[in-house]
Amino acid sequence: MREVLIELVTNHTPFDDTEREHTMSTLEFLHKNKNCTSTDNLKGHITASAWVLSPQRTETLLTHHKKLNRWLQLGGHIEDDATIQEAALREAVEESGIENIHLIQDSIFDIDVHLIPARKEVAEHYHYDIRFSLQAERTDFVISDESNDLAWVKLTDIGDFVSEESVLRMCRKSKQVDAL
Repeated sequence: MREVLIELVTNHTPFDDTEREHTMSTLEFLHKNKNCTSTDNLKGHITASAWVLSPQRTETLLTHHKKLNRWLQLGGHIEDDATIQEAALREAVEESGIENIHLIQDSIFDIDVHLIPARKEVAEHYHYDIRFSLQAERTDFVISDESNDLAWVKLTDIGDFVSEESVLRMCRKSKQVDAL
């Protein structure tokens, strides 16, 4: 998977200078870490996120993450998935209970690098988060054990839920694509 990830990240066009820095950091991490998806890697690991849009693409599904106690996109660790796209899709289905979700495109939608604080026996580490845009065919969901809550949030109201710049960037990207 590592070689495919290097190719995917290399071919990604960042949206702004911040995402450009995250893309370069992710490439550097991939080149230096053969075990790039392993949670045993103390430096960090690649994660897969899902920016899930509603059927009309006017809302996104956010989770109020239990461990981090804030509203974020769906996503998580790569497990026995054949591809990172499959990991993002699996995470979206597991965390939302929505079976009818599909990738909008196979290419990367966004890249973000963020520090995960130490928790219990897990040391502080980085998530090199590779994000994909997905679309749900329906909006009814089931809250998983990983979430305090889920909510469909209008893209125009995203700032009422989050202040995370990376989430706001994905929202700006969605609005820009919708305007084309």
